[in-house]
Amino acid sequence: MRAVRSNAWRRSATFRCYEELNDFLPPARRKQSFELEFDGTPAVKDLVEAAGVPHTEVDLILVDGESVGFDHRLRGGERVAVYPKFERFDISPVTRLRPRPLREPRFVLDVHLAKLARYLRLLGLDAVCNERAADADIVACSAAEERIILTRDRGLLKRSDVTHGYWVRNVDPRRQLLEVVTALDLGESLAPFTRCMVCNGLLETVDEERVRTTLPPALRGRFETISRCRQCDRLYWPGSHHARLVKLVDEVVAGAR
Repeated sequence: MRAVRSNAWRRSATFRCYEELNDFLPPARRKQSFELEFDGTPAVKDLVEAAGVPHTEVDLILVDGESVGFDHRLRGGERVAVYPKFERFDISPVTRLRPRPLREPRFVLDVHLAKLARYLRLLGLDAVCNERAADADIVACSAAEERIILTRDRGLLKRSDVTHGYWVRNVDPRRQLLEVVTALDLGESLAPFTRCMVCNGLLETVDEERVRTTLPPALRGRFETISRCRQCDRLYWPGSHHARLVKLVDEVVAGAR
């Protein structure tokens, strides 16, 4: 005969998530305390992610007012406060859970954010996006090349081997661009029109004479200099679409300020 464990053996803790972490919660749990039941003595990280919040989004956890690490074990009856990245407060005396920011912001994006990758390159940011890459490939690239994962897939950010990642909230690529630049405080890292939007290579300025034969006939003699990708040799010049790109860059730079 199979034994059935009584609910009397189950325990619970009271959780509260703050600020943008509420984006990951169902409406009934946002901006208020809620109970989570569990068996045994699970690590607080497991319950935070069970609630829907990827560990990459968490910067501080307080259990009964004390700062703890992800491996802290819950035994029932605790009050758990979960906080995102702090921008305005010095919390150096407590246990910060997010790894230190990477020295140079570089990104790897999943296939669903290919247009965002192009826009990030427009701003001069190093962003790779392989449309054939599986989740494991993205995580491996992030670790090997010290890249921040950008994704709309919360499950990808919950993988234990992910250290730097951000869940993109918006679905429109232009809004995504401003969101990422603002959320990750990238204003000082922008260098618009210095990177190839297609292959991510760096651009260099060349005299038109050097590339004259590769230009469309209608464009020859119109420019003194042209930008060329050092990686794929693609050429860039201020064509009809340039004004739209300049407007997008100006909007993002203004928003980042």
